[in-house]
Amino acid sequence: MSTIIYPSPIFGPIHSRRLGISLGINLLPADGKVCSFDCIYCECGFNEDHRPKQTMPTRQDVAEKLQLTLQRMKSEGQLPDVLTFAGNGEPTCHPHFPEIIDDTIRLRNAYCPDAKVCVLSNSTQIHRQSVHDALMKVDDNILKLDTVDSAYIHRVDRPAGNYDVNQIIERMKAFNGHVIIQTMFMRGDCNGESVDNTAEEYVVPWLEAVKTIAPQQVMVYTIDRETPAHGLLKATHEQLDAIRDRVIAVGIPCSASY
Repeated sequence: MSTIIYPSPIFGPIHSRRLGISLGINLLPADGKVCSFDCIYCECGFNEDHRPKQTMPTRQDVAEKLQLTLQRMKSEGQLPDVLTFAGNGEPTCHPHFPEIIDDTIRLRNAYCPDAKVCVLSNSTQIHRQSVHDALMKVDDNILKLDTVDSAYIHRVDRPAGNYDVNQIIERMKAFNGHVIIQTMFMRGDCNGESVDNTAEEYVVPWLEAVKTIAPQQVMVYTIDRETPAHGLLKATHEQLDAIRDRVIAVGIPCSASY
């Protein structure tokens, strides 16, 4: 089983299927995972297999490393398309996430004003007003919603603590359209149970939820790298294209990544 643990606090740049040339900002420890989900498809592996011994980077460390990297990239004539908060878990878990967002926007404006600031989040912290307000400041507020089926979420995304998908949907609505919904579609099984969320019983209620959230965009994608759980399969191009076209048909821009 191969997994990816990213350097911290800065990694890349890498080429993202959905975002272009992305400079990664990892607010989690460099030697393991810190996440409020434990997804069976996570490229970083299962939480229990990657318990970190190091601490999260400080706000000052993130700003200093980001500035040095942007200075180097500018001198080399290779500026990023996007500064992406991602890495070894859930970035909004960092206690100084809002302040780090402010620092990042300031540095972006100074060194690469055409680049977007993007956050990839599993949505579990958007009930916190400070997190909500910070996400309102970024260009691409990308929030996960794999399904609206609670049993599927607990089987596949495996959230820690209480997770109410209906409350998550309501909190997504509170962004008033300043949100991009990201959904993983896949097939196969895990521990003898199906993890296929491409069928009508999943797609129809998910699409209804997307319509009520009214996001600026939807991103549907499928497995791209090796997963910690066995038996998972990519959704087909045809399945993703069909789901994408249904989102577009209700007036919401949508992209599919294979």
